[in-house]
Amino acid sequence: MIKNNNFTVENIKHVVFLGYHEKFADLMELNKKYGIKTEIVTSSDQAKLIPKKLDFKVFDNINDEFKKYLKKKQIEAENTIFFSIAARYIFKKETIKDYFKFNLINLHESRLPFDAGGAVYSWNILREDRICCLTIHLIDEGIDSGPILIRERALYPHSCKIPIEYKTFADQKFITLYKDFIKIITKGQKILLKSQAEGIGRYNPRLNSFKDGWIDWNMEPHDLINFINAFDDPYIGASTKINNKKFNRLFIKKAQLHGGESSNHPFMQGVISRHDKDWIVVSTKGKHMLLIEEVFNENKKNIISELKVGDRFFTSSVEIEKAKSERVFYSSKGKK
Repeated sequence: MIKNNNFTVENIKHVVFLGYHEKFADLMELNKKYGIKTEIVTSSDQAKLIPKKLDFKVFDNINDEFKKYLKKKQIEAENTIFFSIAARYIFKKETIKDYFKFNLINLHESRLPFDAGGAVYSWNILREDRICCLTIHLIDEGIDSGPILIRERALYPHSCKIPIEYKTFADQKFITLYKDFIKIITKGQKILLKSQAEGIGRYNPRLNSFKDGWIDWNMEPHDLINFINAFDDPYIGASTKINNKKFNRLFIKKAQLHGGESSNHPFMQGVISRHDKDWIVVSTKGKHMLLIEEVFNENKKNIISELKVGDRFFTSSVEIEKAKSERVFYSSKGKK
């Protein structure tokens, strides 16, 4: 309930998670500890990710069928928090009012209003943002624009380099944040709504590693390594081609910059200058080289042992322009 610029839920009975999160089981245990029942509502696409041992209901739209489901489960919206976590639904103003009674909140993994949108960890890596910030905010009809309820901030450890490492760290922080939030709610305390600042911030579009992950070898070395890291695990890797006709599209992972070689020239970019059995040394347009440990083919086989000194990685301008000119969208049923 929102009253006098404060948020509270009196006599909370349920939390309904909307979407998907790897820590659903841990979140449910926390709810149980505080005497709160948990339900999971997800899309048909995200349902594939949820362990079968967890009970969940699939809806691809929030409609009257959803309202019937709430009635069947004896879920009263006034005594419920509806918690969107990477949900694939469009929440319209009328839906927020009529279905959720304004008790609809969202987890966003950034310092809102900066980095609204998707692919937070990949964008963080691309821009070298080392501050982890998890934000729980009210959902309104905008995109990640509702008033902020509570935040958790920390610095990513030096060891965090790729998206899976960013996310693993952030997930642990989210458990702490969620516990603090639920404590406040179960005590009936009010949370002051903090409006997001206007006139600053940015929106980052969603990314798809297969479409967006084409490497532009014309990048400066630091931008190049950030790009490769941004599409590393849990994704398929940043992709490129090679002038070795034995292979088609390749996917690069486990790369790092290396400054211990002789100087480069821009014409050398992408050339495998040395093969050290378990890794290759690849030239860039700058003074740094790339050390690469994993190069996968389209069958997900690491073929680094089959690459030859003198082979050159390259990406055509056609592939790069296509990646930039086509925007990816996701619905409740997956990639459109």
